[in-house]
Amino acid sequence: GFRAGDLIANTFAYHFAPAASMLECGARAVGCTVVPTGIGQTEMQVQAIADLKPAGYIGTPSFLKIILEKADELKADVSSLKKAVVSGEAFFPNQKALCAERGIDALQAYGTADLGLVAYETEAREGLVLEEAVILEIVRPGTGDPVAPGEVGEVVITSFNPDYPLIRFGTGDLSAVLPGISPCGRTNVRIKGWMGRAD
Repeated sequence: GFRAGDLIANTFAYHFAPAASMLECGARAVGCTVVPTGIGQTEMQVQAIADLKPAGYIGTPSFLKIILEKADELKADVSSLKKAVVSGEAFFPNQKALCAERGIDALQAYGTADLGLVAYETEAREGLVLEEAVILEIVRPGTGDPVAPGEVGEVVITSFNPDYPLIRFGTGDLSAVLPGISPCGRTNVRIKGWMGRAD
């Protein structure tokens, strides 16, 4: 839901990890202005959001929850936040409910440092749609054998990125394929989302 002209607070780390840079590049590509707030310093994060009034948030769902709770404690107005892309960890139902209560349309993205984006949630909120540039396998952990459709297994991805190709990259994450196409109309394969670790 990010649009040209939106101001976005990017709370991912800008050092030793590519998440902040990857998501900033995507936001800037659609015309957003990104404030690189980075991680930590919760009170400063709240003050920056209250002062700058960004429309969007990029970061982990748990940190968004911490920021919202700290804003309540400080009686700071962070109601400018209306949309969020969350990633880096599971997006639990209680976190989704908190965002909805605050009027924040939060959708999750699933990726890795090596692969970049793997799958993303749409407004249908029924699983994550696989990025079209990757090939997905769900395998029995430790064996590499494919599991039956719908069964939980390790996410294995093949990416033909010419700069950094990866063949059968085992993510260590667990998920399962969802049957059918997304109610939003996207036709690519969907996964249930992050369901734990294989290792």
